[in-house]
Amino acid sequence: MTGSVAGGEREVLETFLEFQRGVVRRKAAGLTDEQARQRHVPSSTTVAGLLKHLALVEHNWFVRILGQRPSALPEPEVSFAVGEEETVAGLVAAYEAACARSRESAAGYPLGHVVPHEELGQVSLRWILTHMIEETARHAGHADILRELTDGTTGTLG
Repeated sequence: MTGSVAGGEREVLETFLEFQRGVVRRKAAGLTDEQARQRHVPSSTTVAGLLKHLALVEHNWFVRILGQRPSALPEPEVSFAVGEEETVAGLVAAYEAACARSRESAAGYPLGHVVPHEELGQVSLRWILTHMIEETARHAGHADILRELTDGTTGTLG
């Protein structure tokens, strides 16, 4: 784990989020495109779909909401849809790029910075980071289960 779990509030929040982002990337590592698209549950949730969804979630919270740059987003269930031309490598790269943009966006604001949110009224960067830890960790858990069902690999480091 890079960063510090014993640092200040911001460093701890950012470290936890980076750890969970890493878990998601590791869940996809070594999977073929076909394996990453395998559906093991009744929903359309796949490892590939989780990567695509989380890239959109990063964009939503850090670019659209925190950065106040309007953009259209697909419906949540559509955000998991993976096209035939999309590859694991491409989805991982897109996710990493989205995370880099998120880090860059967040770096420009203090934790207490508040922005309007259409459903919640206002949210702070602190709230966004906490929400993103929860969102990413929840989907990392989904990816862990899907990976176990695919090839037996389990755990946050594998």
